[in-house]
Amino acid sequence: MNQSEEKIVRTTCASHCGGTCVFRVHVKDGAITRIESDDSPEPQLRACARGRAYRQRVYDPDRIVHPLRRVGERGEGKFERISWNEAFDTVAAKLKWAKEAGGPASRVLASSSGDINEVHVGMRLFHKLLALDGGYTKCWGVMSYQGGIASVNATFGTWRTTNTRDDFLNSRLIILWGWNPANTICGTNTTWYLARAREKGAKIIAIDPKLTDTGVLADEWIPIYPGTDSAMLIAMAYVMLNENLQDQKFLDKYTVGFEHFRDYVLGKEDGIAKTPAWAEKITGVPAATITRLAREYATVKPGALLAGVAPGRTAYGEQYHRAASTLAAMTGNVGVSGGNAAGRAWESGSWYPYKMPYGLSLRPEDGTNPVLGEERTAGFMAIYLPSGVHMSNVADFILRGKSGGYNADPKLLMVVNHNYLNQQSNVNLMVKALKKIDFSVMVEQVMTATAKFADIILPTATFLERNDIVFGVGTPFYGSVNKAIEPQGECKTHIEIVRELAKRLGITNYGNDTEEAIIKEFAAAGTEITNYEDFKREGILKINPGKTYVPFQKQIEDPEHNPFQTVSGKIEIYSQTWADMKNPLIPPVAQYIETWESRNDPLIKKYPLQCISTHFKRRTHGQFEKVPWLRELVAQELLINSADAKPRNIKSGDKVKVFNDRGTIVIPAKVTDTIVPGVIDVPQGAWYNPDKNGIDRGGCANVLTSERISPQGAFPYNTCLVQVEKFQEEN
Repeated sequence: MNQSEEKIVRTTCASHCGGTCVFRVHVKDGAITRIESDDSPEPQLRACARGRAYRQRVYDPDRIVHPLRRVGERGEGKFERISWNEAFDTVAAKLKWAKEAGGPASRVLASSSGDINEVHVGMRLFHKLLALDGGYTKCWGVMSYQGGIASVNATFGTWRTTNTRDDFLNSRLIILWGWNPANTICGTNTTWYLARAREKGAKIIAIDPKLTDTGVLADEWIPIYPGTDSAMLIAMAYVMLNENLQDQKFLDKYTVGFEHFRDYVLGKEDGIAKTPAWAEKITGVPAATITRLAREYATVKPGALLAGVAPGRTAYGEQYHRAASTLAAMTGNVGVSGGNAAGRAWESGSWYPYKMPYGLSLRPEDGTNPVLGEERTAGFMAIYLPSGVHMSNVADFILRGKSGGYNADPKLLMVVNHNYLNQQSNVNLMVKALKKIDFSVMVEQVMTATAKFADIILPTATFLERNDIVFGVGTPFYGSVNKAIEPQGECKTHIEIVRELAKRLGITNYGNDTEEAIIKEFAAAGTEITNYEDFKREGILKINPGKTYVPFQKQIEDPEHNPFQTVSGKIEIYSQTWADMKNPLIPPVAQYIETWESRNDPLIKKYPLQCISTHFKRRTHGQFEKVPWLRELVAQELLINSADAKPRNIKSGDKVKVFNDRGTIVIPAKVTDTIVPGVIDVPQGAWYNPDKNGIDRGGCANVLTSERISPQGAFPYNTCLVQVEKFQEEN
């Protein structure tokens, strides 16, 4: 084809927004002219607003297209262009220096998904690089759902807990608990299936501190105070027990330890019956509402309790997830069509039963990290396993090192796929750490708040400038990530970057296969992809279209031959593993544990408002922040109830100051009655932009949040007390 002729490249979005949608990328003269979405037969996999605006992200004026070296103070954002050879030589030399000066553990790798919702050519390559080079300190923890990971593993022994989205059509009752897929997507077509389920007659109930865009679909919105969700779930269990509504046959046959949970709920353990009246004082939800919902969920079958991850992003958020799964078992909704195990409503597509020969991109065998012993750290599980340093503790690790009880004094920080400063709690603490670290290298696409603190920036390609393979979330399919254009400027792919560094580090066994060769071999190694060329051309292969997937169906239908993957072989309402920890903050059955910075915390006198940080349409975490089309879509505003705004003399459009002991932000206010009184919402992901006084003018929620972590690693972004005042600019 002549270069001047327009071509259409079919590919799959891999921007980690919660979906993997089909793109038709129009390319002329080597440039993207527009992006359209799926035009195949229903159900189509249509892109969201972020995907449709991705062309503006590729051609962002702030796109980093050459290697850069810092020339100003850290945080100033002053850099000079250097060659790739100089960049690679500098980074490799610093990696060697840090290993010699402080030991392998002094090299810290902080990575996340970023723009790369990948299988082969993302962050894991850097884990392997440093593992093969003698080791490093791994940062663990998944900001989205670490509490859910701990819970479902304890309860079911697996992460595969969610029915395919088409199974909503078989539900009679759908409870959206802290879940807003209209904005977070949570699998392409999730909201479309919810709308169809409602049309078919399913009743939808939304439980959330604010009325979300998805909540508009619901028949009822039940407002609740942040961090109290487990109390409401446990009170619902009390109603079921008190009225003998639980599915006792299911519990007797498929679960272990229910009697321990029952004793806790009825108050035999602590003398406090967990009644709806008890929960009302904690949650703000009327006892009558709790009672009615409990009866509905116990009797209207099948019912799907969709446990969103936002309530799990609180202090002791693990208990919310455990309680939700316990209620799913009490109602017999596990392993049945139209039900749901209530493990995690957001679930990576890779946890459906795909045929997935993981690891081909990591040949030879995954490296072990000598810093952590024999644990395999180069693969997908690296950031999930609780070893190394928790992501929220990296700043403390850098600032205190061995004097703080850590095993090293950090010398070097490598950040991959992560606007770390922006997306981790207590931004101001991380600023101090970034100023202290001896050397930092960041693999980035745009000049983020974090990138401004780098010593060297290595510019990397977007998913439209490389090849890979992804998996559908909610609707099972393989998606081909097909390179549509050449990388902008001198940008390189992740695999090109790590291989150049590997050469300079003397690593000879990293592998030399191209992206295409790796993906093709992966497809041929036992996946459902039988015709690779057709797959590449179409950009997608749907798996068992029209066939609903129900996790645990085999365990329920034939438990003798299909035990659960737990120690007991059953659903563990009582976890002996957790009991053996002998930690009162990690109880073996789901319990309500009051969060720090709760409505009863003495700190409430100084900071009387609970702050949550929700996701919204214009961003995926920190991504897309500078895309003009999306900035027009919705403003970065503080949501505040009129009951809280009036005594503060705050009106919509006013600038307000939001602050606590950790920091201060300035942001426009929007007064509304669609959020619980006493609660404010600062949408997460806005870029940190401090003024000369250290006040953030970008509206970054994590200036306010605490780095303190929950006992099983959950990130308590939604556990945060603040004060709000009308802001007056200084003359």
